[in-house]
Amino acid sequence: MQSDSHFSYEDRYGIGPRKGWVVPALVIASIGLSWLVWAGLHHSNPSIRASVISFTATTDRAMSIRYEVVRKDKNQGITCTLVARDYDKTVVGQIDDEIGPGLAVVQKTSDIPTRSQGVNADVVACRIK
Repeated sequence: MQSDSHFSYEDRYGIGPRKGWVVPALVIASIGLSWLVWAGLHHSNPSIRASVISFTATTDRAMSIRYEVVRKDKNQGITCTLVARDYDKTVVGQIDDEIGPGLAVVQKTSDIPTRSQGVNADVVACRIK
């Protein structure tokens, strides 16, 4: 015996439409998107930014590095960690270079003593004293 009505398993077993997840999903998505925008804007403009201009192996036991530091607060002293690496990317020299209060943009040349021949130099990090 067939009836003319439309057969539905949802009606037969009492399964209703599930739309209760839409509102929580939108709330979580808006919070996540807001956090993503904040994190991107916050971390794209750090208080101290350092960049390497050039480096040279002056001798078998020293590297010279020229770098630039841009800081928001020119009245704070900062300390930058400079490293020299060999061909295998092993650290062969490291120093902490201090920059006192003064200009907001500072270019500095420093020598890094090394224990063996270095091939590159880098500014690892700069931090407030």
